[in-house]
Amino acid sequence: MPSIYRKAAKGQAEIETRANKLAPRLRAALIMVDGKRSEADLRPLLMPTPDETLAALLTQGYIELADVALSSPAALPKATPAAGDTPPAMKPMPVPLPVRQRDAARLLTDQVGPMAEAVAMRMERARSDDELRAAVLLGAQIIANTRGRQAAEAYAARFADL
Repeated sequence: MPSIYRKAAKGQAEIETRANKLAPRLRAALIMVDGKRSEADLRPLLMPTPDETLAALLTQGYIELADVALSSPAALPKATPAAGDTPPAMKPMPVPLPVRQRDAARLLTDQVGPMAEAVAMRMERARSDDELRAAVLLGAQIIANTRGRQAAEAYAARFADL
């Protein structure tokens, strides 16, 4: 299933108010994110650096995955179960390990650059959630040393489900 991004509340506010004075390249990319275009459709529009652009908007909270937004309880349609029926618990689908590995490595290298190459390779070689979790924690330490505690906490929170 292709990834489809939509503007988060922060992104909508930025379009309306320009309060955060987003860089022109990122603002133009934010405008193109409409909740309908897939990641593959957006990439040619975000040249020359589509991965970095999407990662920056995602990590800064301007965009979110559309399927994440739809899985929030407020966005789900209200079903009225028949008398005596208990609605089944809805569980989000687990994200496959290769997708989490790619996301963790890409986000780390986007924030730190080539300095994080060894840790990113360790993430990509992880064979289990435990190995990936250890590499993510190491990546968070690198981010804390280079970009600050707040950036490291945001990175670690992104992968808190490991």
